[in-house]
Amino acid sequence: MSYRELQVASPDGRVIEVATVGDPAGLTVFYHHGTPGSAPLVKMFARESDQTGLFFVTMSRAGYGLSSRREGRSIGSIVDDVRTVLDALGRDTYVAVGWSGGGPHALACAALDAPRCLAAWSLAGVVPIDVDFDWTEGMGPENLEEFALSKIGGPDYERHIAQEGEKFAHANADNIIELFGGLLSDVDKAALAEVEARTVLAEACCHAFVASYTGFFDDDRAFFAPWGFAPSAITVPVNVWYGDHDLMVPPTHGAWLAKSIPTAKVTHKPQEGHISLATEHMDELVASFAKAFRT
Repeated sequence: MSYRELQVASPDGRVIEVATVGDPAGLTVFYHHGTPGSAPLVKMFARESDQTGLFFVTMSRAGYGLSSRREGRSIGSIVDDVRTVLDALGRDTYVAVGWSGGGPHALACAALDAPRCLAAWSLAGVVPIDVDFDWTEGMGPENLEEFALSKIGGPDYERHIAQEGEKFAHANADNIIELFGGLLSDVDKAALAEVEARTVLAEACCHAFVASYTGFFDDDRAFFAPWGFAPSAITVPVNVWYGDHDLMVPPTHGAWLAKSIPTAKVTHKPQEGHISLATEHMDELVASFAKAFRT
């Protein structure tokens, strides 16, 4: 596995933690991790990068892992950091892929960085908060508690996020399923049956909080503020993937995105959940990345 870690300086003096996997001679896929998460999760594409020749690039979003905080960041502001990372690596055109909390950030690239961003994938991604939509319907209990507190804000909310960060800072392959609690459906638990899958996920969750909980806190704040773009204004192809057994981001989110993005191509997997949506269809998913460069 050709996994590499490095740090890139942003124009405003921040540090951006970057990881890559695959052959640098290949075409560029920029991966946006979930919430919480960090750069090491790109290892999930290691086998497919070797098979397809694609070059996967990711970063720990500001405040996660070793990346400096960018307080007050929006979903749309991610594009500045994506450009900085790709320029530092000498990369040109790319496709953007976001899983869960990374989904809106991939959509930001499609909306604000075309034509450099050729296409985007939202894998179990959430919808904007400022639309007529029941954001939490169908979510598991942990999300319901978190988002109820987030609407109120203040010390209780920040204390909750800090406690969650402390919990996930000790994630490992043995406890990761327990840490997610009621957010994992049965199909998602089955998708994490192999220790390798649990190890990669746990490493990314643990590393997310190596410095602080601010990445998690700022992700939440960005979800519950204007994104800086309208999904309806996207003009490049967007691939919306979602499953019906998802307790983190219920299928209503995927259905809304599919209806609201004019360029959307929908991959609806009724039998899948939040984790299994990608892990059980990795070959199909990565093949669709490669196809985007040929159209």
